Amino acid sequence: GPAFKAWLLCFFVPGPLHIFVGILVLFFAQDLPDGDYREVIKSGKMLKARNWDVMKNGILNYRTWCLAITYGFCFGVELTMNNIIAPYFFDQFEMNIEIAGVLGACFGMMNLFARSLGGITTDMVAARFGMRGRLWVLWTIQTGEGLLCILLGRLSGNLAATIIVMIFFSTMVQMAEGASYAVVPYVSRRSLGVVSGIVGAGGNAGSAVLQAIFFGDSFSTQDGISAMGGAVVGLTLLVIPVYFPMWGGMFCKPNPNITEEDYYLADFTEEERAQGIADSVVKFAKEAQSERAADFRPKPTETVETVV
Repeated sequence: GPAFKAWLLCFFVPGPLHIFVGILVLFFAQDLPDGDYREVIKSGKMLKARNWDVMKNGILNYRTWCLAITYGFCFGVELTMNNIIAPYFFDQFEMNIEIAGVLGACFGMMNLFARSLGGITTDMVAARFGMRGRLWVLWTIQTGEGLLCILLGRLSGNLAATIIVMIFFSTMVQMAEGASYAVVPYVSRRSLGVVSGIVGAGGNAGSAVLQAIFFGDSFSTQDGISAMGGAVVGLTLLVIPVYFPMWGGMFCKPNPNITEEDYYLADFTEEERAQGIADSVVKFAKEAQSERAADFRPKPTETVETVV
């Protein structure tokens, strides 16, 4: 079709695919390892959630907001770069718009492997250092992302260097996203959906903020890119206060008197525990002992007392 309609016509490919996959998930996917929600609740293995309590716990957990902000500076950066990178090549290097579009698409193509690579990297480090290792990986990758972003904006006169740095920068952006969601599931088992939703929304909000601040009339595009990188480096420091008492934080050791069960069951009242609402969370807490540093994990023959 005409060039000015191309961006509209391209939605005919992903649109039907999303609908098709959504139908597959609706009819063939399973809600939980133990079965669908309806079946598990009916069998008595799980009680119906109290929606307000679930939402309140997720909102009041400060870790949720630290990760939401930092996610805004990895996924938000991805969305921002998707919007500006092709016009940047077109304007800065005076190239054909089709070629600029292809080069800009290279930024998104890193999604084919880089987000998974971020998750794999954090899993490998966590195998030895537990959750503290995951936090260090997240901070290191995302800070590297910010530094490469600063460098990208300073290379506006060199096309080859810009392309090379952009590819490495994009890889770090996607890796930071994978590393972020390697931490998110452990913030709150009871309010996992709320936490995941807020963190994910932080990515979209971050893009809106970045574009409004750095890509309006106050900066040239190349200066906006570098300034955005500085913001990434600064805001990624919010990984530092993320602390899990049973595992520790980047610079803080764990509290030996607090267990995974203590942390996750704190979201429930004594009455809810007695009713069995927290039973599935107890199971998760036992599995979460794998997030301890390797030297502090229970041996296979050890049993850990659970207080409900």
